[in-house]
Amino acid sequence: MIRQKLIENKTHEKGFNWRGSEILRIEGFTDAVFAFAVTLLVVSLEVPKTFNELLQMMQGFVAFGINVTLLIVIWHSHYIFFRRYGLQDTYTIVLNAVLIFVVLFYIYPLKFLFTILVNNIFRFENGALNPSIETSQEPLLMIIYSLGYLAVFLTFMLFYLHAYRIRKELELSEIEIFITRMSIKGYSIHIVIASLSILLALLSKLYGFSGSFAGYVYFLLGPAFTLHGMARGKKLRLLNGNQQ
Repeated sequence: MIRQKLIENKTHEKGFNWRGSEILRIEGFTDAVFAFAVTLLVVSLEVPKTFNELLQMMQGFVAFGINVTLLIVIWHSHYIFFRRYGLQDTYTIVLNAVLIFVVLFYIYPLKFLFTILVNNIFRFENGALNPSIETSQEPLLMIIYSLGYLAVFLTFMLFYLHAYRIRKELELSEIEIFITRMSIKGYSIHIVIASLSILLALLSKLYGFSGSFAGYVYFLLGPAFTLHGMARGKKLRLLNGNQQ
């Protein structure tokens, strides 16, 4: 299991004392769900019988790679949280169940969205734009995607808010409390961007402008997290300097 290998390699986080030293049952179950989610993304379950079928199947590999990458990002965030805090109380279990539900429910919308984007970029399907969705349906697709995106990262923010609430019981240090607070702020950036995407998609339906703007808003994640990382790094250096 990947989690166990990472723990054995002692890839601990600088400045944070990892309290999760063993794989919990909740983590094992979640790993199984993520593995199942990846199987739902598989391009095709049948071996191609002709070269043309092989080429058609390979057209889906780019979208498949993007989808798997997003799942790995979510899985890694899950791994980091449970390594940091090692929580397995009822509240954490309920939140984890919500996360599992959202991941499984939004696998197909995720696959559908990125398949369309990749096909349109590379002009698959005889060089024409993908006909599987109408222009008028694009805002609704972005609303569906952004609601799932928002739900995933809202769940992670609630994970960290819970850890912050019980920081005394967890005996978090000053640096660990700061990292926890910055994690909450980081996930709130995802939530704000997703909410803005939903707002733009709704406005595009009302006023008739392109729903693609609701997708472009996700490019704001780059500069937002650059500023967030700079602020986090500066404060961490100050805290580390005060403790020396």
